[in-house]
Amino acid sequence: KPRPKAAILREKGSNSEREMANAMYLAGFDVKDVHMTDLITGRETLEDIQFIGAVGGFSNSDVLGSAKGWAGAFLYNEKANKALKDFFARPDTLSVGICNGCQLFVELDLINPEHNEKPKMLHNDSHKHESGFTSVKIEKNDSVMLSTLEGATLGVWISHGEGKFELPLSEKEYNIVAKYGYDAYPANPNGSSYNTAMMTDKTGRHLVTMPHIERSIFQWNWANYPKGRKDEVSPWIEAFENARKWIEKQLT
Repeated sequence: KPRPKAAILREKGSNSEREMANAMYLAGFDVKDVHMTDLITGRETLEDIQFIGAVGGFSNSDVLGSAKGWAGAFLYNEKANKALKDFFARPDTLSVGICNGCQLFVELDLINPEHNEKPKMLHNDSHKHESGFTSVKIEKNDSVMLSTLEGATLGVWISHGEGKFELPLSEKEYNIVAKYGYDAYPANPNGSSYNTAMMTDKTGRHLVTMPHIERSIFQWNWANYPKGRKDEVSPWIEAFENARKWIEKQLT
């Protein structure tokens, strides 16, 4: 049957776009590759896209700070700005921002636009780039992608230099979807407020995550996996399948 349409958003210096595209494809999406130049020139408007994934990496080498240059490409280009604003204004869309994509969506204030004080993504407490395999526990949540995984503790990769969620308001003001396995270093690799690893906006449709769930889709991706299991894919694929099922409901 027809596949819902998803798009990969990337900028020069991005990475993990193939892993993200593959996760979306395996979950049942028709996936399009969208570079910032496509949005800036107007070649792509996202009008027929229902799910976007902003990928990880180091856009513009993060010379201005994590995703600051990428955010500027949206803020100061009329066509790109309109395409993204129109996408987020539609009630039938979903998005996920992973790592650099998370930093992008937080910088653009797309997750808590109703707050007067916006969150920030700051340098890790260790003052160095952290790359490793950790775990997250999925909290009770209303996320379209992750609500069915509530209560699960899952292994996942992290790789970032500015992954610290600095959340200025009380914890109840945020939709924190997942927390690191425990709040001390190295399980929490960055020192995020409230041990935050993943968040959504108030609708549960737009997810931001510093851990790379798209790099943790297969059993052989994991640095450690429970013995005796014969899974073809890890539980993280369920997040992308949930996105597809939700969009299919909107289309019926």
